[in-house]
Amino acid sequence: MAAEHDILSRQLVEGFDKVKAKRVGELSSTADALKGYEASKDSLAELQLLLSDSATEPELRSIAAEEIGPSTEDLEQISTKLRKSLVPTHPFARLPCLIEIRPGAGGSEAGLFAGDLVRMYQAFCKRHGLRVSLLKLDGDEVRSGSVEQALQEAVLEVESEGAYDVLRCEAGVHRVQRVPATESKGRTHTSVCSVLVLPSFPSTGADEMGESSFNDPDSDYYVDPKDVRTDVMRARGAGGQHVNTTDSAVRLTHIPTNTVVAIQDTRSQHKNREKAWQLLRAKIAQARREAREEEMAQLRASIVDVPRTGRSDKIRTYNWGQQRVTDHRSGMTMNNLDDIIAGGDSLDRIMDSVRIWLADRDLESLGADEEAAAAKAA
Repeated sequence: MAAEHDILSRQLVEGFDKVKAKRVGELSSTADALKGYEASKDSLAELQLLLSDSATEPELRSIAAEEIGPSTEDLEQISTKLRKSLVPTHPFARLPCLIEIRPGAGGSEAGLFAGDLVRMYQAFCKRHGLRVSLLKLDGDEVRSGSVEQALQEAVLEVESEGAYDVLRCEAGVHRVQRVPATESKGRTHTSVCSVLVLPSFPSTGADEMGESSFNDPDSDYYVDPKDVRTDVMRARGAGGQHVNTTDSAVRLTHIPTNTVVAIQDTRSQHKNREKAWQLLRAKIAQARREAREEEMAQLRASIVDVPRTGRSDKIRTYNWGQQRVTDHRSGMTMNNLDDIIAGGDSLDRIMDSVRIWLADRDLESLGADEEAAAAKAA
C-alpha cells in the first residue's frame, strides 16, 4: 500500500488524474502511519542494541535507558494508528446521523434513563461542535420539548458531516443500576435502554456520498414509494392547540419489512412527512447493510470464529451507587459517572477505547473474510 501510494504520488506530479488523486487520498493515512511505525520501530531497536552491547559507554547507556520507555509507548500508539488506518472506511462514515433512544425493561425508570442518555448525547455534541436537534420526542409526561420526564422514544438528528463515524460506537443496549426516586426501601433497580445509530441522508439523493442515488433500485438508500403506506392522523398527547384538531401526524409503513415510523412533532403535515421519510430511509438502509454483515458473519463462523456484537447486545453499564461506568466491549471501567452522563471528557475516553476495539475486530473480520473467500474458492 505504501509503495502504491508513492508511485501514484509521483504520477500526480507529472499530471493530475481524478481517480489517482482519490486513491492517493485513501492510501495516505496508511502510508503515513506505516512510515511512522517503521521509523519508531527502528529507533526502539537502536536503543535496545545500545543497552545490550557491553561496549556502550555508561553515559550513552543511561540516555538509552531513559528513552526506551517513551519510545515503547510511542510505538504502541503508532501501532494503534496503523491498525485503524488499515480498516476500510465505513460506507456511512462521512454522513450525519440519527440517534434513536428507546427505553426497554425497567418501567418508568427506563424512561427516565432514556432522558439521561438524550441529554448526555446533546451535551457531547455541543462540546464537540456537532449540530444536534430533537427530531422526535414521545412520552406521556413530556412537556414543551423537555426531556426531564420519562420517555417512550426520542430521536436526535446530528446534522454535522461525519457524525455517524463519531457516534456509531454507541449503538447497543445501555444498562443502568440505581435506586429510583420512587423506591421507598432503597433497593437498586436495573433498567435498560436501546440506542440505535442510523445514517442520515440528504433529501435530494446520495450522489455526493459516492453512492447511488435514491432512484437506483440497487442502492441501499432506495425505497420504492409503492411499498410504503402513508397514514395521516391527528396528533396525540400534549403539545398545543393543533393537537387533536388537525391531521398533522404522519405514519409511514414499509410493507415488505413492516418497518413503521411515525412523526407528529410539528404542526406542518408536510414537515412531519419529510422527517418520517428521512427516518424510514435511514432504518431501511441500516437494515440492509446489517443483513449483509450478518451473512458474512455466518460465512466467517463456518470457517473461523470471529464473534460479532449486534444491536441487541449489552454494551455498557452505568452504576450510580458506585459512580462506575463499564464498557463491556473494550473492557474499560471508569469511576467518573457524573462526567460521563454529562457528556464530558470521560465519555470521550470510553468512546475512544471502543473505536480501537472496533478497529481490531474489523481487522479480524478482514482476515476471516480472506480465509472464508479462499475456502469457498477451493
